[in-house]
Amino acid sequence: MSGGHTELPEQKHAVSPYEEALEALSSLITKRTRADRSNKGDRFDILFDYLKMLELDGPISEMKVIHVAGTKGKGSTCTLTESILRNCGFHTGLFTSPHLIDVRERFRLDGVDICEEKFLAYFWWCWDRLKERSNEDIPMPTYFRFLALLAFKIFSAEQVDVVILEVGLGGKYDATNVVQAPIVCGISSLGYDHMEILGNTLGEIAGEKAGIFKHGIPAFTVPQLDEAMSVLEKKASELDVPLQIAPPLDINLLNGLELGLHGEHQYLNAGLAVALCRTWLQKTGYFEGMFLDEISSLPEQFIKGLTTASLQGRAQIVPDPYFNGESTGDLVFYLDGAHSPESMEMCARWFSLAIAEGIQQQNPLKEQLQDKSRGSNDLMRKCQKEDLRKNSKQILLFNCMSVRDPQLLLPRLINACAHHGVHFQKALFVPNMSMYNKVGSYTVPQTDPQVDLSWQLTLQRVWESLIHGKKVGGDDKNTDSIYEEGKEDKEKYLMSCESSSVFPSLPLAIRWLRDSVEQNKSVRFQVLVTGSLHLVGDVLRCVKK
Repeated sequence: MSGGHTELPEQKHAVSPYEEALEALSSLITKRTRADRSNKGDRFDILFDYLKMLELDGPISEMKVIHVAGTKGKGSTCTLTESILRNCGFHTGLFTSPHLIDVRERFRLDGVDICEEKFLAYFWWCWDRLKERSNEDIPMPTYFRFLALLAFKIFSAEQVDVVILEVGLGGKYDATNVVQAPIVCGISSLGYDHMEILGNTLGEIAGEKAGIFKHGIPAFTVPQLDEAMSVLEKKASELDVPLQIAPPLDINLLNGLELGLHGEHQYLNAGLAVALCRTWLQKTGYFEGMFLDEISSLPEQFIKGLTTASLQGRAQIVPDPYFNGESTGDLVFYLDGAHSPESMEMCARWFSLAIAEGIQQQNPLKEQLQDKSRGSNDLMRKCQKEDLRKNSKQILLFNCMSVRDPQLLLPRLINACAHHGVHFQKALFVPNMSMYNKVGSYTVPQTDPQVDLSWQLTLQRVWESLIHGKKVGGDDKNTDSIYEEGKEDKEKYLMSCESSSVFPSLPLAIRWLRDSVEQNKSVRFQVLVTGSLHLVGDVLRCVKK
């Protein structure tokens, strides 16, 4: 039995073909933790054997690829890049990670998730050949490597004009780096994340990201800290790579419109996307007629692409569809998958400004999630002023992976919000529902009665220490009494106090929020969901139900 896959007890209901594929995919997830340094490189060259097995070594060399690495903003940059080129009339293929609700989100054709029928056809085509041809020396690829190979198969078979690849982790040894001759490369903002794998200094992290540079292939980056920029420039010089800094997008170039992706930091990503698209069009011979040499203006297709792009889980505002009447209550989720210290700060700034301006997406979440086959152009955004008659309460719903340091993340979030006059009335800590060793479908998994909440209790202790100015790990005289109080009603919460609670499951936390809204109908509850893209996906899945 491979990886973290375990045999499930016999199911009473029939397993759908799609669930069968997800079970197979889950079997490729390894038990090894991401913090295991032995996976550095991890026989990178074996990827080229897989390409030969799938007869993709020829097709991949002909793909017109835009390859993007980075710590923050690489997914947003790829999304903006795809939207621009799609609006220029090109048949696009976009590969991103992670997915929030459904694995098919990782594979987008012309801005839309690949349909189930095509996904299954390409999935089993790759699976069967790899199963048949793998052996002890060349075992089945691991989870992310299989997904990257599947992306290459999809984009090759669908004959897309352009492939936009988001690096999964790092760059040098990432599965997407089997591409030997991209058209152009991009490096988004660099910061401290995945240090257990990529290194402890910004320079080491930059070196890993620069691993996607190829000899003589142009590359762009955004303004970086000196330590990171010097490493990028050194790596570029060694490979004769013309490396340029893309300036942040000037808002005036959008002719009075707004970027489709919210947050000030998106103008950095948009500037990088514009530079990548300009260069791709020039290098592939589609430059003529686009007026790309105009510095003071953007082509209409670029403006449309930038202003209609959408990306779930990044600066996304979702009113809870549970309250759809006029007077039943008001619960709004502000979702952002920030999980590094720098992105926490950006997330806090976006949340603070968003609740001040009262920006809300008008389209119902149900419609958005149930009809995922539609393009992002159907997502209508409308700015509306805050209803001043309603008081508001800000709640934090948080989780992060245990390899991350909450003493780096939470202070940045608290301080940046406080700087804008925003203070959380309560923080809720929950475990993720989506399991790391299983690929889920749209269904909400059952709460595990034996769930280990030790990490969530650690997060709560850090939060309480920050809120009350205590040292983490010091004597907290209130802890025992609070814990005892929580024991009396374990189904609702395990450990609760005035400023925070730990819930054994996300559905229970959402039930608590909805109950609170019912009891306080004159109050607007504004819930910031952050710390983990997995958590953001779980929330979207829960409120959809």
